Amino acid sequence: MSPDASAGEPVVLTVGERSVRISSPDRVYFPERGETKLDLVEYYLSVGDGIVRALRERPCMLHRFPKGVAEKKVHQKRVPAGAPDWLETTEIYFPRYGRTADELCVTELASVIWAVQMSTVEFHPWNSRRADPESPDEWRIDLDPMPDCDFARIRRVAHVVEELLDELDIRGFPKTSGGRGLHIYVRIEPEWGFQEVRRAALAFAREVERRAPDDVTTTWWRKDRNPTAVFVDYNQNTRDHTMASAYSVRGNPRATVSAPIAWSEIDDVVPDDFTIATMPARFAELGDLHSEIDDVAHRIDTLLEWADRDDIDSPDD
Repeated sequence: MSPDASAGEPVVLTVGERSVRISSPDRVYFPERGETKLDLVEYYLSVGDGIVRALRERPCMLHRFPKGVAEKKVHQKRVPAGAPDWLETTEIYFPRYGRTADELCVTELASVIWAVQMSTVEFHPWNSRRADPESPDEWRIDLDPMPDCDFARIRRVAHVVEELLDELDIRGFPKTSGGRGLHIYVRIEPEWGFQEVRRAALAFAREVERRAPDDVTTTWWRKDRNPTAVFVDYNQNTRDHTMASAYSVRGNPRATVSAPIAWSEIDDVVPDDFTIATMPARFAELGDLHSEIDDVAHRIDTLLEWADRDDIDSPDD
């Protein structure tokens, strides 16, 4: 018997107008419940509208696990040779290396399923789109728990974020990280570069810290942070910093998902409840809780005024 024989015979799926061949469909990707590559494919098919909305037109880094999540992860920026001719990409320049990469740019569900065929578990898109990759249209608020921070503290900080966004008349769209934290995404007008969006994000984070000093830190160096605090990670808005998208599966044995949630769910949500096994039914019942995220793009002028007030200038501040 060949090493891959137990992984099953390939299957061909029709996804929209495309045919996508799935090899090794029975290979176990998630050991905790024995979920397979085909289970992963079927999950992404079940949340198709949501994952395409989250990734649409964005350069995307792929986190691939060729042998399942118990084995080595591959960070893939470049779409490999041999990709189908219908697959959309966009060329991104990386000044640090003086090189370019053709990154996946999702425009249809078939491109997501193709990426899963290529062993992608996690999708990490840019917060800008290929039409103008240097101008972010998404501000990301990352509530990142320090090692001794419990989820009750994440909940408290999320309510402070919600209150502050309401005062600014800005609508944020929360989601679980798929781990121990929460993310809140805000659509913004693509009128500023990465450095200015990061300045605005830091100014907002510092205001959250002022309102909840016992729960929040914005201290950059990890060794200097309170180990029980929530770090509001403004640096996720730096160029080429990417985060798992809404509906992205995470590369852990439980197959957790970065799940959109309603603000009203914050006090009751348990992040581990959202997995590839539970999300299809939730999506079928509730639809995409981020379906209105593109309806309004906000301005960040007030946040930049706060940044001026706080003398936030340097990318390393």
